[in-house]
Amino acid sequence: MSTTVQSTAKTFTVGMVVHFVTAVREVFSTMLSTTVSVATPHQKHSPSPTYDVSAIIGISGQVVGSMVLSFELATAAKIVAALSGSPISPDSPDFPDAVGEIANMIAGSAKKHFGATASISIPSIVMGGGHTLARLHDQPCIVIPCNTDHGRFVIEVSVKANA
Repeated sequence: MSTTVQSTAKTFTVGMVVHFVTAVREVFSTMLSTTVSVATPHQKHSPSPTYDVSAIIGISGQVVGSMVLSFELATAAKIVAALSGSPISPDSPDFPDAVGEIANMIAGSAKKHFGATASISIPSIVMGGGHTLARLHDQPCIVIPCNTDHGRFVIEVSVKANA
């Protein structure tokens, strides 16, 4: 898809957002037997994450940038329990590992549709409110709002072609 969105004289390829929407639906359907409804994506202007559990994945190669999967803690706990088959305390080291695995599956699934060579980083997990995330300065961040029976979350995408 070559449609673009203009944002302060910068373009963001809408096709990239479509890849992440497709990926989150595939991952949640396959791994969690859960349907994801997606609201209208919009541009983000604040460096603060939407919620207080964030999984951050860097993207490098012919496509560069980042993807952030951000949950309310209660939603993250429900999704982690659905993935693992039993509740995992947010204090357990297995909890951020599970959140990271979900982010990794979404980013990896989206990456295979980029039509370019790209690599994804190992997820970094940040838990707790009040943190900020640095992103590409010359590229908008697009928020993809998602909802499931487990609760709401967002995917924040800031990517561009690497010239």
